[in-house]
Amino acid sequence: MSDYMFMLESHLTGEQYRLVGQMQAAAAATGLSLYLTGGAMRDVLGGFPVRDLDFTVEGNPAKLVKLLTQKHGGVVLSTDETKKSTQLRCEGGVTVEIAMARSERFPKAGAKPIIEPSTVYEDLRCRDFTVNAVALSLNKASLGLLVDPTNGVGDIERKELRAVHNYSFYDDPSRMLRLIRFKVRLGYTIDERTHLQYENAREADMLTKVTAEALGRELRNIAAEPDSHDLLAALEQEKLIELYSPVLTGAKLNLPTFAKLQKARHMVPFGIEFRINTLALFLYVLFEKLNPKERNALIAAADLTKLEATAPDKVVVAAKKLERDLKNPKLQKASQIYTVLSKAPGEQMLYLAVYSTQRIVHDRIRNYFQKYLPMALEVTDEAVAATGVTPGTPKFQRAKEEMILKGLDARPKKVAPAPEPLPPPPPMSGFVRGSGMRQARS
Repeated sequence: MSDYMFMLESHLTGEQYRLVGQMQAAAAATGLSLYLTGGAMRDVLGGFPVRDLDFTVEGNPAKLVKLLTQKHGGVVLSTDETKKSTQLRCEGGVTVEIAMARSERFPKAGAKPIIEPSTVYEDLRCRDFTVNAVALSLNKASLGLLVDPTNGVGDIERKELRAVHNYSFYDDPSRMLRLIRFKVRLGYTIDERTHLQYENAREADMLTKVTAEALGRELRNIAAEPDSHDLLAALEQEKLIELYSPVLTGAKLNLPTFAKLQKARHMVPFGIEFRINTLALFLYVLFEKLNPKERNALIAAADLTKLEATAPDKVVVAAKKLERDLKNPKLQKASQIYTVLSKAPGEQMLYLAVYSTQRIVHDRIRNYFQKYLPMALEVTDEAVAATGVTPGTPKFQRAKEEMILKGLDARPKKVAPAPEPLPPPPPMSGFVRGSGMRQARS
């Protein structure tokens, strides 16, 4: 096993690493060359938690996607026929993107690229920043081989963001938004030459060429960031948030509430399966200070769908019902609270963490994340299998749930305090050790 494969195994969660193995087997069965690429490799090498797994294959990935959905229960979230990419949610809540290795040529600044199949090496040289242009081979003949044509590993070690080529911001002006997003998320500095390219692109009015489709795509990425307050503050400082609406500044940007949302999102333990519609909750806070006309203008600027635009209001209605359930005086046991919240969508819980005025609601949500959920994660599949139930069966899942609920309600055993040690005997003055006779005073 190469050092990079060992790094991969030790850095990914159990569900993520299991999925990598499933992808390797599926790629071998379909005869496709498979690589782990993009943000997943950047985060592994940089020591960050891996949010999503990005795979690139040389060839059409359709057969690979089909195998993953049929054999391993992957659910397709979105597809892009032009780029031959598919996003899926797999077992354990792991999000995966499988894309064809491609080259991109831009006929003119800001135009749609001409896309053609390519090798993974050419694919990496067409990416935005060098830290995202690293790949790890998952093929049997070259397992663990690192492909790094732009020295992205060196930039990760230096904690620096560098554009892959000189015309990066001209080819795709939305990369200027992406640059600030990565700067905030990773805490990296911007390479001096890249910063100059960024400023030159702004002076050339390249921001006017950012399409509504690109703005919508980037807004979804912004919504997925846990540190949304910090990112929006940075975008406001760079005057980039105004691309969505010129009124998004000062009080209209609603930064105090975004600070509360950021704090609430940090309660969620990393690595758990947490179902959340990040865009719906983000948009609710973003829309809160806007009037209907301003809200509709922002929806049009970001090319949001009707479903996306109406989702924020639906979050509020559902969250109010959850609030009533959490206030129920009959809800006393930890297992009862866990059962209610484990079934609730994440956006409803975090909405209440930000907006509810009921202390009991805040306490129960905080206890769920900080006490009950960690205790539930301690009940492993191995512990359930040890009871004699066959893994992978409905009975196994019920047995695991029962073990979790029983553990949550179990009172910790009272440990009897250790007896206090006896005081040492007083010093035997006037006696000579070992003589057994009193010594005469002088």
